[in-house]
Amino acid sequence: MSQTSRTADVPEALTAPLVVEFPFTRSLGPVQSAFLTGLRERVVLGVRTVEGRVLVPPAEYDPVTAAELRDLVEVGSTGTVTTWAWNPAPRPHQPLATPFAWALVRLDGADTALLHALDAPGPEAVRTGMRVRVRWAAERTGAITDIACFEPYEGEPYEGGATGEAAPHSGEFSDPVTGITTPARLDYTHSPGRAQSRYLAALAERRTVGERCPSCLKVYVPPRGACPTCGVATRDQVEVGPRGTVTTFCIVNIKAKNLDIKVPYVYAHIALDGADLALHARIGGIPYDEVRMGLRVEPVWRDDGRFPDHYRPTGEPDAGYDSYKELV
Repeated sequence: MSQTSRTADVPEALTAPLVVEFPFTRSLGPVQSAFLTGLRERVVLGVRTVEGRVLVPPAEYDPVTAAELRDLVEVGSTGTVTTWAWNPAPRPHQPLATPFAWALVRLDGADTALLHALDAPGPEAVRTGMRVRVRWAAERTGAITDIACFEPYEGEPYEGGATGEAAPHSGEFSDPVTGITTPARLDYTHSPGRAQSRYLAALAERRTVGERCPSCLKVYVPPRGACPTCGVATRDQVEVGPRGTVTTFCIVNIKAKNLDIKVPYVYAHIALDGADLALHARIGGIPYDEVRMGLRVEPVWRDDGRFPDHYRPTGEPDAGYDSYKELV
């Protein structure tokens, strides 16, 4: 295939909101299970080390000796602020919607401090050494959020836990919490830069473009603005494809969230005609067990035309291995 090459004017870089979200489910060992189940029952548990120190939150292994820890103890729901920082503008999903202090609180009976929110009217109302107590959430599920926050407290220790000594606890509860789902999410504005902005603009016109390195003359798709081999800047824009060759592939047997595709399906590296780097795309229009190296494919564009939904066989004879072996 002949390549179309030109040095394009530099467009304004695109920007768009982007969310990276990866919630995952993890199982809990006996120590963390007891700790979270205890919070659900309005009980704060720590763990005692061989040296007699009480760790809250409890750890499964001693941070000093690495010895396994299982000696659970109940501590108080009152404590002392050891250090703090004022948060004047809470972000979404933080413990409180109004300004609050992040505080390290050493609960009565504990030797380490727990990080949580402290509800106070202003920074002038917070000080190191002040006494606080747990404000329990109205609905508790077995999570650190069962502690809604801490609040100032000037009375005696309450609800169990003695100031001087932590009380032994079996860690046994009915219907224990055995697993949690941990959310991980990042919201930000992404700018793909000059090279990928041109690449995305071309996709909107149902064209695929890369950039040629002025040193090694290889064409990279998607373009990065610099040659990944030579490290020099690239500006010479080259239209490639639309057809290409499957170089390697994998069969996916797990259904992805929010992806309406029947499993199993295939994702492959596809070397577009005229390109020197294979891109990653889904293969459709063929049974998953008939996809093979050397299969010739072409794009099937989404209805909105923004990018190919998948690639399908062209019906051409398979490409010989020598034609794509450098891209495997």
